[in-house]
Amino acid sequence: MRKMNCSMKILLIGLLTGIINGIFGSGGGTLLVPCLVFLLGVEDHKAHATAISVILPMSIISAVVYYRYQVTDLPLTLKTAVGSVAGALAGSLLLNRVPIYLLRKVFGIVMIVAAARMVL
Repeated sequence: MRKMNCSMKILLIGLLTGIINGIFGSGGGTLLVPCLVFLLGVEDHKAHATAISVILPMSIISAVVYYRYQVTDLPLTLKTAVGSVAGALAGSLLLNRVPIYLLRKVFGIVMIVAAARMVL
């Protein structure tokens, strides 16, 4: 079987990430970062930054669909957005200051805790 070219891998990873984001409301970091790092060999800091950049267009599309089907709590969304924007600013300023080994460990721990909470 032929090796899949990089562009096809990127498109498939993007498609899967978009589907996961649309269904579960996440996927940018949880799926995209490990795929970029381990399947495509992207450096960790760039993978995290890329995932965050990809979240915007995915989230806009998902939000429009959710709003159209009236499953969005707009007041809750606006209140949560205030804290999220402040956290995003702080996190993006800190990203390049965090060594890769620590970034991987913290990301892994967050993923394990989130998975455990979902299962239990």
